[in-house]
Amino acid sequence: QVQVVESGGGLVQPGGSLRLSCAASGRIMRLSDMGWYRQAPGKQRELIASITSGGMPNYADSVKGRFTISRDNAKNTVYLQMNSLKPDDTAVYSCNAEIWTSTIQYGIYWGQGTQVTVSS
Repeated sequence: QVQVVESGGGLVQPGGSLRLSCAASGRIMRLSDMGWYRQAPGKQRELIASITSGGMPNYADSVKGRFTISRDNAKNTVYLQMNSLKPDDTAVYSCNAEIWTSTIQYGIYWGQGTQVTVSS
């Protein structure tokens, strides 16, 4: 079995910073692309940042220049450093990971999500 667990959410004032972590564990043969999504109340879930197994990042325009995605392949973990946070960044943040559990078995696994609230 594979588990994906996010951590690091919380309440922060506008202009502040938070660092989210997402760790995959279990029967992992190879970890491929990983991504961070968020869903605000009444809105659709959006992909805000992704990173390839080789470390190539990609960002949504809404977070470009403020958020940084990175990964530690030795720890099967992806991070999201969020700076200059705005109230509009308030959402449940989730990560997913493309994981090969064998040479022929592949799946996309999701974490449970972590709440980020930006408010004074």
